[in-house]
Amino acid sequence: MIAPRILYFGTPVALLSTLQEDGSPNLTPLSSAWALDDRLVLGLGGLGQGLANLERTREAVVNLPSASLWPQVERLAPTTGRFPVPDSKRAQGYQHEPRKFERAGLTPLPSDTVAPPRVAECPLQLEAVLLSARRSSPTLEAPEPSFVIAELRVTRVHAHESVTVPGTQHIDVERWQPLLYVFRHYVGTGAGMGRNFRAET
Repeated sequence: MIAPRILYFGTPVALLSTLQEDGSPNLTPLSSAWALDDRLVLGLGGLGQGLANLERTREAVVNLPSASLWPQVERLAPTTGRFPVPDSKRAQGYQHEPRKFERAGLTPLPSDTVAPPRVAECPLQLEAVLLSARRSSPTLEAPEPSFVIAELRVTRVHAHESVTVPGTQHIDVERWQPLLYVFRHYVGTGAGMGRNFRAET
């Protein structure tokens, strides 16, 4: 038996674009996301500015970086758009950063269906609207909610031509190399191992 402090056994990394109250963009790195049909489910820290922005505006872009973008993601990791920085985050080494795109060396692009910008460098960009948000359930060890589970509906998908199958609506899984988060390490994917019987390409 082991008792790891975290259970990031292999999840995709995403950059959540939201808007601050003054209209400036915020970028939140996250590593708890999954999709079903046109829905995304995100796990967000309860003290993060990204969550506050999402709940206020109900709009976001979920940008999915390729494995090669891990240095840009890590530049954002110790930052927060929240000011003042909550004591618990400051104790972990977080710093306030109002210019997330500049800090990471990333480029904002206008979105089509929502106000927050997309991240130009991310091969997949999913515009989305918030449907619901639920606080984590209390336990004896954590009586106060520490994270929120948010359900979003995707309203528009943007994909770089470099990761699509020409002439189709499909992602080329041999060329799309997402950034993954495994026990607090960044990793990429290797060669394909096989295909599900329902795969269309």
